[in-house]
Amino acid sequence: MLHKTRGIVLHSMPYSDKYTIIYIYTEQFGRVSYMISRSRGKRSGVSSSLFMPLSVIEMEVEHKNNREIHRIREARACFPIMELSCNPVKNVIALFLAEVLFRVLKETQADEALFAFLYESVFLLESTDKSVANFHLVFLLHLLHYLGIFPNLDSYRFASYFDMLNAVFVDAVPMHKYFLTPEESQVFANLLRISFDNMHVYAFSRADRVGIVNRIIEYYRLHLPEFPEIKSIAVMQSLFD
Repeated sequence: MLHKTRGIVLHSMPYSDKYTIIYIYTEQFGRVSYMISRSRGKRSGVSSSLFMPLSVIEMEVEHKNNREIHRIREARACFPIMELSCNPVKNVIALFLAEVLFRVLKETQADEALFAFLYESVFLLESTDKSVANFHLVFLLHLLHYLGIFPNLDSYRFASYFDMLNAVFVDAVPMHKYFLTPEESQVFANLLRISFDNMHVYAFSRADRVGIVNRIIEYYRLHLPEFPEIKSIAVMQSLFD
C-alpha cells in the first residue's frame, strides 16, 4: 500500500553494492527503515543526495506488513538545506543531532508533536542568521520533554543539588554519584529555561559548553536504556574555540 508522509533523515548505511538503508523518523509511522537504490537511472524517483542527516523530505512510500524494511517510491525535499550542507558549523551540529536522534528515537508509532518539534528545529537551524553556538543545547534539553524525561524544574531551590538519577533538585547530597553541585545545579536550572528565542544571550566558554554537553549526555545515558557513545561529540565540542 502506498502512503504519503514527511520524514527527517537520521542515518544511512550500505546494505549491499546496490542498495542503502535509510533510517527516517516519519510523521505518519514514527521511525522506519527504507531501502533505496544507489543507481541514478532516469527511472528512479529517488535521489540519494536527498538523504543527508537531518534532511526533511516528503515521500511516497510503500509499506507492507510483513516487512521490516520498506520502499520509497518518490521523494523530494520539503525545503533546501544549503546551510546544513555548506556551513561547516551547522553541518557538524546537524551530524551530531542526527546521531543523537538515531540513538534515542526507536518508536515505530507516530508522534505528531515530536515530529513538529523536529521539523521546526531543523528549519530554524537551516534558516537562522544568528549564532547557533547554543543550538544543540536547546535542542537536547527540549527533546527531553518529548522523551518523557524532562527534570522537575519546580523542585529547584537556591543551593540545592540536582539528583540526575531521579531528575529532581534536592537539599542534601544524594546517596549516589550522579548529581550536580549547587553551582552546577544553578547553571543547569537556568539552562532548562533556555529557548531558541533567547539562546543568543547565553554566553559560555568552550570549556563550560563542553562540560554542559557532557552532563546532558550523561543524563540521557542514565534515563535511556542502551544509550551508546556518541561518536560525533568530539567534533561537536571542537567547534567553538
